[in-house]
Amino acid sequence: MPETAHLTSAARIREAALHQQRTPPRRAAPPPRKRGPGPLLSGLLKTARPKQWIKNILVIAAPAAAGRLFSTHAAIQLALVFTLFTACAAAVYLINDARDADADRAHPTKRHRPVAAGQVPVPVAYAVGGVLGVLAPAAAAWLTSPLVAALLTAYLGMQLAYCVSLKHVLVIDLGVVTTGFLMRAAVGGLALGIPLSRWFLITTGFGALFMVSAKRYSEAVQMEGRAGATRALLTEYTAGYLRFVWQLAAGVAVLGYCLWAVEEGGVPHRGLLPWRQLSMVAFILAILRYAVFADRGTAGEPEEVVLRDRALAVIGVVWLVMYGLAVANW
Repeated sequence: MPETAHLTSAARIREAALHQQRTPPRRAAPPPRKRGPGPLLSGLLKTARPKQWIKNILVIAAPAAAGRLFSTHAAIQLALVFTLFTACAAAVYLINDARDADADRAHPTKRHRPVAAGQVPVPVAYAVGGVLGVLAPAAAAWLTSPLVAALLTAYLGMQLAYCVSLKHVLVIDLGVVTTGFLMRAAVGGLALGIPLSRWFLITTGFGALFMVSAKRYSEAVQMEGRAGATRALLTEYTAGYLRFVWQLAAGVAVLGYCLWAVEEGGVPHRGLLPWRQLSMVAFILAILRYAVFADRGTAGEPEEVVLRDRALAVIGVVWLVMYGLAVANW
């Protein structure tokens, strides 16, 4: 009897050990998040992507091209437009992160986003995003012009459609992101009643497409041969196709800028030097310099490339000086 009991006990121990091996270990519960307005506000600010606000500086592009940048009225209007466009972009980010919270929790890096991590509750993200999305166009209609309000409303609708479905449609996703940059460049002109040149729109649009497609190309190159692309469409695009797109876009952007420089906007040249034509050199060098990073597959973060590469920064400053002298007709 004691031997039988001992065998039975040993068998139970073996069964328990086998069961423990077969049963996956339970994940430890995440530490409770701090509650209160401080962490919530910092989470909302982080979700609004402050690093991406640099894109909204494009609102000064049209007034700068027209030489109507330095006046009190222009400064006030452009500051308002910058703020309102930033609010619209923040609304899109908040709603997008709230919608993708479950998927982001399974992602190795996106799980640290405030909404996915629980720092910002999903209903709060939806509510704040919705409020910003309603107030920004309404404030634009009151403080700037109905055209600016209409453009902001169209931007919100387009970006929300992108978050829901358009980001899964080949080529259309590139067009939507590019159009967002073009809207940023055009809204400053609408706020000040400046007619937008066809060459301005062509150069800005294809310049934006160049950077967007170079970003996608870099992501595709970096994810090649790996599982779990950060964007579902990267499995559908080929690196060769994306290379074709950014090369095509770069060529058209350069052509559009050169035509603008040669045409001189119908204004006779009275400056010391032909600054418009000379600025073509700096513009082409900037495109070629950025293309180096695109070709290497390291242009995944455009703002990082622009801010960290000294040579590109110097070329950019030289181009800005020449561009300013051309517009001022010095």
